Amino acid sequence: MREELAHYGELLALLETQQELIVTRSAQGLWENIATISAHVPKIPLARRRREDQRLALAKILGLPATVTFRQLIVLLPANYQPLLNALVEEINSLLFRAQRRLHQNHLLLSRSLDLMKQTISRLFPSTAGNTYARSGGLKSPILPTSAIYETLI
Repeated sequence: MREELAHYGELLALLETQQELIVTRSAQGLWENIATISAHVPKIPLARRRREDQRLALAKILGLPATVTFRQLIVLLPANYQPLLNALVEEINSLLFRAQRRLHQNHLLLSRSLDLMKQTISRLFPSTAGNTYARSGGLKSPILPTSAIYETLI
């Protein structure tokens, strides 16, 4: 459980950094952060699987069905372990909730940034404002005109 807790804590820290990078418009930092998050995310299900394997092993040792929950197991353990395990469960749940909330906030911030960029491009180049479809059925990428204004922006 401590391993899973550490992974959720690290993910939350990365998402908080990501939000700061979004707000400060640090494109390079954001790319690096996304790469770090992408490398970290696969570790979480592995830690969760190890915790689940340990839950199943403990249930088997205690002669309980595989459907027994972790909370049900905790009350069967010695009293001096119960507060620690309950605290770990609560902290994991809290970190998971906070990480999901931060991820949602970051998604909204990025979506709004993208919408603003699209509005800016459509104001600069009104001919690219309408979405058209390619033969493949997907949205066709607008071709930006080469002009003095465009060249000064890049």
